Amino acid sequence: MEHSAALVPATLPYYVAFSQLLGLTVVAVTGAWLGLYRGGIAWESALQFNVHPLCMVIGMIFLQGDALLVYRVFRKEAKRTTKVLHGLLHVVAFIIALVGLVAVFDYHKKKGYADLYSLHSWCGILVFVLYFVQWLVGFSFFLFPGASFSLRSRYRPQHIFFGATIFLLSVGTALLGLKEALLFKLGTKYSMFEPEGLLVNVLGLLLICFGVVVLYILAQADWKRPSQAEEQALSMDFKTLTEGDSPSPQ
Repeated sequence: MEHSAALVPATLPYYVAFSQLLGLTVVAVTGAWLGLYRGGIAWESALQFNVHPLCMVIGMIFLQGDALLVYRVFRKEAKRTTKVLHGLLHVVAFIIALVGLVAVFDYHKKKGYADLYSLHSWCGILVFVLYFVQWLVGFSFFLFPGASFSLRSRYRPQHIFFGATIFLLSVGTALLGLKEALLFKLGTKYSMFEPEGLLVNVLGLLLICFGVVVLYILAQADWKRPSQAEEQALSMDFKTLTEGDSPSPQ
């Protein structure tokens, strides 16, 4: 029974592979857009702004999505190892996103542009702050050794919910940013099927597809990481302490 529970669901690897193909395509199309129509990327020039969309797509979309999938992909490894990988991916995503935020604020300062007036910027700051808070709370509950097993068990559903919600908000914020970038540059030409507009529209659809596939993988109850022996023992010990039941062999 334990052997069959540990088996990888037949279709899960295909969905995970498809999600990675979509994610890498999103990053590649973002780079192509910035290279073909926005002049490329540089820090000490007018191209500094372009660091922002690339970093946000890599960090807040691709790497955040991969961090959420860690528990579906690494099904047989020790729970602590998987937790550390999950947390590290989020840290790398956060650092890359922070570089993207610094780039856009520094660019605005150099150009004398206003900050934080658009819906995209409001959503972006909200998502970034929520992402940081989610990581801090997750670290405190699941990686920091002082948190009790009962506290982790009660918080886990909220952690999963907010993780998926922040990821969904990240995709929505990216879509708002793409539309804003097109309207600023193309203006009324956007309605004339300009090549740049068409490419960015395709990028937006790819972002949506990546988000949907990641959330679909997370939503499948049968694809959740099976509990390892040590996790089941902890669960039974906790049940014994709280309900007075005696652990029985499985």
